[in-house]
Amino acid sequence: MKVILLCALGMSTSLLVENMKKAANEQGIEVEVVAHSVDQFEKYLSDADVMLLGPQIRYKYRSLSKAAEAANVPLAVIDTLAYGMVDGHKVLKQATDLIKKKGN
Repeated sequence: MKVILLCALGMSTSLLVENMKKAANEQGIEVEVVAHSVDQFEKYLSDADVMLLGPQIRYKYRSLSKAAEAANVPLAVIDTLAYGMVDGHKVLKQATDLIKKKGN
């Protein structure tokens, strides 16, 4: 599973990426988690199983959602509290839940 986190510059989510990797390791989930600038959305869309937007760029959701839907890639805004707490477990769960929902 490949999870792509999108933020303003691709750097502010680096600690969250590491915490998500730790959470996945603890749970035995095979996952690749990376962060990129939202400006690179189209470049990485076809490579993602799920894409999550940082809360600070939630305003981009509407403009990106049609392309994500067309590519069959779930797109959501990261839970603000989980983002602020850098809660890798909660954000990983959000990502896996979106992928499961896609499968139904």
